[in-house]
Amino acid sequence: MLRNCRRVYSIQGIDGVSHGKTKISGLESVSCKGHQAESVSGITAEDGHGTIIAPKIKEFEMVEPMKHEKGGFASNGKFAAGGTINDTLGKASVDSIEDEAWNLLRESIVFYCGNPIGTIAANDPSSSSILNYDQVFIRDFIPSGIAFLLKGEYDIVRSFILHTLQLQSWEKTMDCHSPGQGLMPASFKVRTVPLDGDESATEDVLDPDFGEAAIGRVAPVDSGLWWIILLRAYGKCSGDLSVQERFDVQTGIKMILKLCLADGFDMFPTLLVTDGSCMIDRRMGIHGHPLEIQALFYSALLCAREMLAPEDGSSDLIRALNNRVVALSFHIREYYWIDMRKLNEIYRYKTEEYSYDAVNKFNIYPDQIPPWLVEWMPSKGGYLIGNLQPAHMDFRFFSLGNLWSVVSSLATMDQSHAILDLIEAKWSELVADMPFKICYPAFEGQEWRITTGSDPKNTPWSYHNGGSWPTLLWQVS
Repeated sequence: MLRNCRRVYSIQGIDGVSHGKTKISGLESVSCKGHQAESVSGITAEDGHGTIIAPKIKEFEMVEPMKHEKGGFASNGKFAAGGTINDTLGKASVDSIEDEAWNLLRESIVFYCGNPIGTIAANDPSSSSILNYDQVFIRDFIPSGIAFLLKGEYDIVRSFILHTLQLQSWEKTMDCHSPGQGLMPASFKVRTVPLDGDESATEDVLDPDFGEAAIGRVAPVDSGLWWIILLRAYGKCSGDLSVQERFDVQTGIKMILKLCLADGFDMFPTLLVTDGSCMIDRRMGIHGHPLEIQALFYSALLCAREMLAPEDGSSDLIRALNNRVVALSFHIREYYWIDMRKLNEIYRYKTEEYSYDAVNKFNIYPDQIPPWLVEWMPSKGGYLIGNLQPAHMDFRFFSLGNLWSVVSSLATMDQSHAILDLIEAKWSELVADMPFKICYPAFEGQEWRITTGSDPKNTPWSYHNGGSWPTLLWQVS
């Protein structure tokens, strides 16, 4: 007979407050009792009785959100002296829009034990279908986190980084199979549950989803990469390097890197992933080596190299990291790049070349060049294609992958300028009145039915299929 089993691993912080992870009938979560949590413990060890003992390291303390001079988001109601009436009205309009945006962002903040820990994916009171949009997604918090960092509000980002790190080592199982240890969750939800033995008291628990409950059951490859990038951004913006120097954080970085740099069957330096394992988290024909994952991978490798503490145990990892950075950047710049010159070169490709010095290394057939590309490609400009596999090039323009390649310098200087030239030349298609198209063009007709499985959410020019995502604009700035 199966029994529901509840086991609590208590984690003692320096403040004497008990934290822990709770497992109830297969549901694993992090808990804090009495809404008094002020620290997040680091890597722990069991004492043989099922209790995790925290190491005696200095923990961070959650305090009231810092009030910086630039931290307020409300307009002061005063106009600057001088300038024209139009300047004044324009500034008032901008301030009003910015104030409204900050109000909406603050309304989406999620609290854990009385402290801000992230922002929910969507905050639409009129929607009757919540699904998992009321959870804090790793990837969705990144633009929010960058905004908070630029505002000087560092506490929520620090809390997010350390609490999601705690979730990294939790047990992750689907159909008796467990993925790699370094996997970060796609999202988590703060739940308030009754405290054991006292129905009048409650506790907050963090309930992570590593893909075992997600639509399509796909593990998030991008979560760990975004986490490393945000960790580096936090240190650069706040000047607080103590977080990245913590033993548990260093261990978390290494676990993610080991998972990404693990040996496999692939001949390419790019990461091989399934469909739906990143921002485009539904079936959209991006399985293989999608540009978005490669750009994030490259950026995470550079950030990790800056943060890893030099020690004997890290030498092999750092060597593998450096080798991968060189190979990955060459592969993307050389084989993913497309412009009018490269397009004409592909038209002249010979196929079925068996040799070490073949020009058409991936056996790309010229007939697969789509008709829309010939008309769409400007004479000045170019971009990085969406995917590259044997005998397959995905010629769609993916905004996040291209923009992040510019931001991270994965693209060369000339390629970066060419990408921006293309965006400017094709502004009406990519930006128009509702920025920014997640990809271009959209799948339509029979191609949509075959590629998406007739997904009603990804109909042409909707959601991930050429839909508009204003959040992509922050990378353009």
